[in-house]
Amino acid sequence: MIKVGLFIPCYIDQFYPQVGLATLKVLERFNVEVDYPLDQTCCGQPMANAGCTADAAPLAEKFYRIFKDYPYVVCPSGSCTSMVRNHYDDYLKGKPGLEELKKKTFELCEFLTDVLKIEKIEGRFPYRVGLHQSCHGLRELRLAKSSERMGSPFSKVSSLLESLKGITLVKLSRPDECCGFGGTFAVSEEAVSCMMGKDRIADHEQSGTEVLTGVDMSCLMHLDGLIRRARKPIRVMHIAEILAGS
Repeated sequence: MIKVGLFIPCYIDQFYPQVGLATLKVLERFNVEVDYPLDQTCCGQPMANAGCTADAAPLAEKFYRIFKDYPYVVCPSGSCTSMVRNHYDDYLKGKPGLEELKKKTFELCEFLTDVLKIEKIEGRFPYRVGLHQSCHGLRELRLAKSSERMGSPFSKVSSLLESLKGITLVKLSRPDECCGFGGTFAVSEEAVSCMMGKDRIADHEQSGTEVLTGVDMSCLMHLDGLIRRARKPIRVMHIAEILAGS
């Protein structure tokens, strides 16, 4: 049995605990032994993105100390996973085992496809689903092929969704465009952020999306807020909720 340390991002811990529980359910469904260290905190990404490196460093140190001895670390967030894999060198360079920690930290869907080698998930989800491919997951973790790169199309998230019975994955006109959230960008550039989010929602509307999903609850929170304020008939669910509930 594979053992993992489960890292739950701040947004999920504070606002969407059901996503954390769904992640646990998905992992246990595939006989993964899951440990949730209670002293975990933020990975430091919000501080790092805002340029507050002195505040991000102790959080990176704590993550390293808590998770370095697990065989794998799994996180239901592309951006938090990318923070560990692509940006912890700025805070922890030279730490023993850092490279190993980076290599064994996975976003949920890539853990299912790359480590557990899951090709099909038994279940049913009879809805038209639109996938939002968040920037960090797409361009830093390479969970799918982005439009500016040559090569054959692939999507680790789509491959899992497509295995569900009854599901229809809609085709978007701009499948890898940013939602406009960007953490503190949504605060400092509120108007631009909202317009970008509205553009993404319009694309989903035109494509007939009934359920909008993705791997980053922060992006989905931004889109869900715009959807609810406009009273649009689109439901927002994290990918873990779909896989667990199907």
